[in-house]
Amino acid sequence: MNFPFTKKVFTEDDTINLAGEFVNYISSGDVIVLNGNLGAGKTFFIKHTLKIFGVNNVTSPTFAIVNEYSGKFKVFHFDFYRVNNVSELFDIGINDYFNDDSVVIFIEWGNLIPVILPKKRFEVNITLNDDLSRDFNFIKYE
Repeated sequence: MNFPFTKKVFTEDDTINLAGEFVNYISSGDVIVLNGNLGAGKTFFIKHTLKIFGVNNVTSPTFAIVNEYSGKFKVFHFDFYRVNNVSELFDIGINDYFNDDSVVIFIEWGNLIPVILPKKRFEVNITLNDDLSRDFNFIKYE
């Protein structure tokens, strides 16, 4: 996988295989931002990526804002969908999360508050097509 990288998937198995491919590029300290409309597959992709790391209890943190998991890595899973402004993220100590190089961070709906995103990150943009296929576009910012 060379970045930027784009792949069209047609089935859930295709998405699971893509998660299996992407997981090889993740290491501690990484931030992975997933963007896409409702139902695009952000949580599904994260769930299957983390399953490879031994995490089997992944749920959407829409109302909690952040979930914490332990597996191969300690993982923080954020969802910015219901966050109204950046001060809410500062109130929960987002900088402390971002400054922990021993964890992997996944952020759903990061495009809603881009000012908070670290410069160094992976961005995964998912487009749900009319035929229910999905286009995954991976970008690595350094």
